[in-house]
This record gives sequence, structure tokens and C-alpha cells, in this order.
Amino acid sequence: MAQAREARHGSVVNPPSRAQKYLAEWQAAGLESGKFFPATEAGLKDPYAPDDTPNVQPPQDGRIASAGKDFAVKLDEPDSVQNWDKHPVPAGRTLDITWSYHARHKTRRWNYFLTRNGWDPAAPLTRAQFDSAPIATFQNDGQPYWEADLMPEDPTIHSVTLPSDRQGYHVLLSAWEVADTGNAFYQVIDLDIT
Repeated sequence: MAQAREARHGSVVNPPSRAQKYLAEWQAAGLESGKFFPATEAGLKDPYAPDDTPNVQPPQDGRIASAGKDFAVKLDEPDSVQNWDKHPVPAGRTLDITWSYHARHKTRRWNYFLTRNGWDPAAPLTRAQFDSAPIATFQNDGQPYWEADLMPEDPTIHSVTLPSDRQGYHVLLSAWEVADTGNAFYQVIDLDIT
């Protein structure tokens, strides 16, 4: 008899991430890959906290929403294929984003990236589709990680101000970066910005 899969690490639950809507809970909470998006190479040290564990290989372009996980490949399909359910939000306003955890980890930061003006919703998500810098960063400062209290509150709620120059369909990528492993957890939220 097959055993039920247990939920893994953590995911964005409000507004519901694409993973939260379209995957089983254990899958939504297991979208981990190398940290430091939009970096493409492994073995990088954190410039802020060089004693943190270097990153493993980040997800390839076209596999960002799934964090490169085969069980979540559906999440990488463009809107022209899936017509993703979109969360309405006004431009220039604050969006509260809630992370919930099954397994908390010592956390260095959360970064939030938004698709740029002129991005192509009919193409898979690539680094070129996003602004190169996050629209918001929430960082834990304690160092070294083995002595600092870097455990996130559960739930963790971030207030992210959206740019006032975005309209229509955009994708918000949230990356939860862990201090004591080479991984981050990837979540995307589909937005209808009015």
C-alpha cells in the first residue's frame, strides 16, 4: 500500500501561490533549488554572510516556477497553455504575502522579483522575464548562522509594495533563502495588477 507523502519545507499560502493551487501540499512545500536567483552558477558565497553555506545549482530558465522539480513541471507552462488563476491587486499598493512552514530552516532572506514591463506571458519564465533586482528583500542579519537566531516566525508575513508602473498580468517570484544549506524555496504568484 502506498504511503501518503508528508509535507516538506514551506510555501506561500496567501495569496495562494501557483504551487499551492495546483500541487499537493507536500509538493508545494518542496520546491527547492539553488539560492541567489537570478544567479545561474553553483558554489557562490553570500556576499553579506560569507560563512553561510554556498549555493547549489539554481533552476534553469524555463524551470523557475517548478524549481527544476519534475513532479512540478506543470508549473513551468506559460499562461497561454494554463491560463493561470490570477490574484487581483492594485498597482503601487502593498501586498501581504504569507509563508507557512512544515519544516523551518535558519533563514538568511526572502527576495521578491516581479516580471518586467513587456515580458511575454506566452513564453516560459526566464531570468530575462524578471527585473534583475528584487522589488523587496527581507533579510536576517545574524552571523554566523550557527550562533544566530535565524528561525523564521510561522507564519511569516511580508508586506511588499508593488511598483506603480505595472498593469495587467505579472508574475511575482518569491525565493526563501536558507543560511545553512545551499538551497532556496521557490514560489510564484500570478497577479492581475489594476
